[in-house]
Amino acid sequence: MEIIVHDTFTAMADLLRRPLGERRDLLAGMLAPIRAAIPVPGDIVDIHHQGAGFRVDREDPRYLPAVEKLIEQDVPGQIERALGKAAAALTGLAAPDAIQVMFVLGHPDDDYLMNVVGGYYGMGGSGDVIYLLAWPDDDVIGRIAHCAVHEFHHNIRYRTVEWNPATVTVGEHVVAEGLAEAFVRELSGPEAMGPWSARPLDDAVFARIVADLGLQGMQNTPAYVLGDTAMVRFGQEPRGIPDMAGYPAGLRLVDAHLRATGRSAVECTGLPAAEILSTWRDEA
Repeated sequence: MEIIVHDTFTAMADLLRRPLGERRDLLAGMLAPIRAAIPVPGDIVDIHHQGAGFRVDREDPRYLPAVEKLIEQDVPGQIERALGKAAAALTGLAAPDAIQVMFVLGHPDDDYLMNVVGGYYGMGGSGDVIYLLAWPDDDVIGRIAHCAVHEFHHNIRYRTVEWNPATVTVGEHVVAEGLAEAFVRELSGPEAMGPWSARPLDDAVFARIVADLGLQGMQNTPAYVLGDTAMVRFGQEPRGIPDMAGYPAGLRLVDAHLRATGRSAVECTGLPAAEILSTWRDEA
């Protein structure tokens, strides 16, 4: 499998040295290779801004030094090496011929990015694209490659396990997040996991999520993974779930399965959520 880390780092540095009036078109061109993989209608630059990406409609003296820092610390190389290690661990499972990685600088004044998701996030799925966005504070820059591994796990899992937006369950969604975090931990240690999984999880919140594990449809599942702040931000119905609670909930469910079976996260990558959840239900 070929790993293609697009050189958005140099492209963003060049863009940020250009006059402000030219930057919107330059950003649209940079993002064009992954436009088809973003299932959101509208102008790609507007979507970028809504997703906490760096602004191309205003000057910000923090942006260019941040991109230069990413280049100096070889974040593209970190991502490529981490994904190579992940791909080797998952040999034997269905995989794309190539995986494309697109990194975009975040906006440090976006409250959701900085205070809810911990300064970085990613998106992956059943295709061949991984999208990463971060503001590279010192405590984030070394985690970007681990986030790529988390998303890569989704890409591999959903070439075996079905993800149907109409029928996917809360259980599948939270298990997928917990399993991807367990995979990151298995490869690089617990310190590599995202801050989302380390959030305290009240037993009552866990019970609330577990009660709706069978609820179907992507119009429902993100609320149980991302929590209420995200739902309000994206104009969807909040369900009384704290921010990012689906990650520690999913990890708790996955860890119950790993303990009971002695399996590794790698061995569970292609298992349907129902099998993983059956162990937890036996314990309960």
